[in-house]
Amino acid sequence: MGHRPEAAAQEAVGAWRGGATNRLQWLLAPLGAGCAALGAVLGTHASWNLDSAPLVMAVVGCFAAGLLGLFGTLAFVHVRVTIDSTALDVRCGHAGVPRRRIPLGEVRSAEVVRDVTPRHWGGWGYRWRPGRGTALVVRRGEGVLLRLADGQRFTVTVDGAEAAVRAIRRHLERDAPLD
Repeated sequence: MGHRPEAAAQEAVGAWRGGATNRLQWLLAPLGAGCAALGAVLGTHASWNLDSAPLVMAVVGCFAAGLLGLFGTLAFVHVRVTIDSTALDVRCGHAGVPRRRIPLGEVRSAEVVRDVTPRHWGGWGYRWRPGRGTALVVRRGEGVLLRLADGQRFTVTVDGAEAAVRAIRRHLERDAPLD
């Protein structure tokens, strides 16, 4: 994760961009595609008769589970985080959904979390845990924890979390009311 020259340039203008990727999840995509293909093969090559409810359930189940696995994997294989003067914007996967935009005016504090793990959040993806808030977890490692004005917390795994927190804090200090 060494020093990136573009990171220094981003910090100079007050914007920050980063992300995180989980290459292990790519291994799950073929499994989902295979399950969807099995459902398609079952549906086209099976002998259908009047009492085929178990076959319908198998076809629909395999196909649906396969598509869910395939697209769920592709949606959460990486995350992109952008911080500008107005908001923190989080986008997932290749299509950029799900997306969460948090105006910086709603952020009360930001801190680096050293060890965000899927195990603590119940798996990869967009997660909610009582007492912990919501999280977008694409891999194990460092992340950013935001405490929001309404008491909620949001955590996202991202490489270069310290630089992201510095960018958020700069904006919070700049926008802080003078006493």
